[in-house]
Amino acid sequence: MRYFLELQYNGGNYCGWQRQPNADTVQQTIEKVLSTLLRTPTEIVGAGRTDTGVHASYYVAHFNADTMMDCETLCYKMNVILPHDIAIKSCYEVSEDSHARFDATEREYKYYIEQSKNPFTRHTSWQYYIPLDIEKMNHAAEILLEVDDFTTFAKLNSDNKTNICNVTLAQWQDCGDGRLCFTIRADRFLRNMVRAIVGTLVDVGRGRYSVDDFRDIVLSRELARASGGAKAQGLFLNNIVYPRNKFESTPKGGE
Repeated sequence: MRYFLELQYNGGNYCGWQRQPNADTVQQTIEKVLSTLLRTPTEIVGAGRTDTGVHASYYVAHFNADTMMDCETLCYKMNVILPHDIAIKSCYEVSEDSHARFDATEREYKYYIEQSKNPFTRHTSWQYYIPLDIEKMNHAAEILLEVDDFTTFAKLNSDNKTNICNVTLAQWQDCGDGRLCFTIRADRFLRNMVRAIVGTLVDVGRGRYSVDDFRDIVLSRELARASGGAKAQGLFLNNIVYPRNKFESTPKGGE
């Protein structure tokens, strides 16, 4: 039997989602607890990678189990054992061919910038004190909807088969109290793509680049022309969408 887990995590203490030797990751932490409760080695497959320090206010993973306790009981016991920065929200039985990664049709990220010092959000935002022109940043962000090749923002030596992505939303919003939020939605994302985009858009907002400069940077398909990536702690994987015949997610919490 196959099951989907819905969960949230603060990535500050982890070297990303994906399992790796000699490092604490979210995947390994959950697998250890799940294997203990099910009394058999149990691997989980996530909806995608998140890098070191990146958070997820909504994430989905799947696992297989021949013997399974009640889903509600499993969630409760996992949350008792897991560290405070990982929360299991729900568990559902799905069809055997359902896949947390390959069945996802859309993903959404949010990036948060604080424009004043805030001791309560320093681990979940980029505290950036230079004034930014959000209207100019939004004009530049609209260009992302006009292109599909994001080689400019692709991490070097990645194993991407293609750098083609279909971005359907890219927008900055002033949340008040000096807090800015960038929301970007696409069918897929390249590794480090969102942080590279945010870093370059911030350089537009501070006046280093014009909107036309940003267009040229995107169309150049040259990684060297993109700005340095924005800080990891401001980035949240915020939503993952699946076909209803595969999995209909519940209303999610978080930001």
